[in-house]
Amino acid sequence: MSNLILKINHKDNVLVALQDIPAETEIIFEGATYTTLEAIPAKHKFFMNDMKQGDEIFMYGVLVGKVQYDLAAGTRMTTDNTKHAAEPYYYRDVDYHWTRPDVSRFLHKTFKGYHRSNGDVGTANYWLFIPTVFCENRNLDIIKESLYDNLGYAVDAKYKDYTHQLVEAISKGEDIDDLNFSPSNIPAKERVFKNVDGIKFLNHTGGCGGTRQDADTLSKLLASYADHPNVAGITLLSLGCQHLQIDNFKKDLYNRNPDFDKPLLVFEQQKAVSEETMIKNAIFETLKGLLEINKLEREDAPISKLCVGVKCGGSDGFSGISANPAVGHLADILSVLGAKVLLAEFPELCGVEQELIDRAVDKPTAEKFIKLMTEYDELAHEVGSGFYMNPSPGNIKDGLITDAIKSAGAAKKGGSAPVVDVLDYTEPATKPGLSLVCTPGNDVEATTGKAASGATLILFTTGLGTPTGNPVCPVIKVATNTVLATKMSDIIDIDTGAVVRGEKTIQEMGEDILDFCIDVASGNIIPKAVALNQDDFIPWKRGVSL
Repeated sequence: MSNLILKINHKDNVLVALQDIPAETEIIFEGATYTTLEAIPAKHKFFMNDMKQGDEIFMYGVLVGKVQYDLAAGTRMTTDNTKHAAEPYYYRDVDYHWTRPDVSRFLHKTFKGYHRSNGDVGTANYWLFIPTVFCENRNLDIIKESLYDNLGYAVDAKYKDYTHQLVEAISKGEDIDDLNFSPSNIPAKERVFKNVDGIKFLNHTGGCGGTRQDADTLSKLLASYADHPNVAGITLLSLGCQHLQIDNFKKDLYNRNPDFDKPLLVFEQQKAVSEETMIKNAIFETLKGLLEINKLEREDAPISKLCVGVKCGGSDGFSGISANPAVGHLADILSVLGAKVLLAEFPELCGVEQELIDRAVDKPTAEKFIKLMTEYDELAHEVGSGFYMNPSPGNIKDGLITDAIKSAGAAKKGGSAPVVDVLDYTEPATKPGLSLVCTPGNDVEATTGKAASGATLILFTTGLGTPTGNPVCPVIKVATNTVLATKMSDIIDIDTGAVVRGEKTIQEMGEDILDFCIDVASGNIIPKAVALNQDDFIPWKRGVSL
């Protein structure tokens, strides 16, 4: 029976199906006999006891919902019979103790990264293009089109060739429905600059036309990317008349890092002779900058120089059982080793707030978390939503019935280390250990925010599959189950399905993932999202997004 069902915490009153369980299946578990009254798909839950309307449901040891009407033991949990519920939270002076993991295997391990003048170490070496306003997106697109293929960073040659074949057939008057073309495997061009891992572009829709607060937040976000350890140089394009002025950006940049010394090339279109002149100058000066940063080499750095963001998206009923706890064990190892770990997605901490508050190292840290959580949820309610509405149709279909269930599983990515700091959106991580970062749960907005706080790697767990990446921070995809890892092998890097099958422990899988991270940080492995140029970037407008 151990491979059929799972009880996650001794307080739980639901069991998780690890495989599809037919109706009328008799299950003996921990000395008791249970009979499923209906088919229970893998990842879903069924009630251990007869339940009355209003009874509380516990999973992961926390309140995750309430029963909506009387039902019998063996009934499957659904959105019809269960509604979200979570315990209220508050600061209480708890003397938190945790069990530190054995880190002996990693004590003397290093990675090869790019050392910056302020002591940071990057896991990649990028040149970054930034528009201060959406009006410059078109000019960035032209520069990208001009540089990507010529410098050897394009990955779309096979699709261009495929399209060329189709267009050629159309021009000959052939019926393309009768043709059997497929993308060819054209070898990628060699990179011109061997030590430049890529040129990245932060196209966005802000900088003007919205509120001044939006422009201020965007300025801080763009400054954080310019200052990122994985960025070696920046080309900034401005129109001239927008809300987000160049001086505002520079002020935020030097407030963040008074000793900022990376090459920063600035071009303002309304001061240029012509659009053509500005673009040519931007390309010319950027190529000179690339020549300089190409002189940088990877050098050994201790694990303590890593800053790892942990994220989940396209979550399923196995997320909190396999991938997330394994990443959580890795997070604890990194905390002991003095590295930084970033846990964000505040809407997906709904229901586990008290645990995180109790883990805070001091009262101010706990109170900052309470303030940010409360204000965010209130903003969401103001636009007709709330944290309780967070689960997506895909989440629900795969067993995450309430936001508290989703959150309790999502929080497992943060392990059990003390919370050393709480960061508002775009605030930099400065303390070794686990920090909470205020971002939405939305995949791209969250990864965008984690990179803004300094993540140099992001571990992204998924049960349903998502291609999400980031322009400056390598994103490693960790599948919760082998079916997904096999089906979407083109975007998945690591499979934790062995945990569900009982073939590996959470601790063993966590250490395997850390080994993989060290290889990625050293440039030995290129994650799928990086290889595909999956450079997703969405600034957050507070309160609008969960």
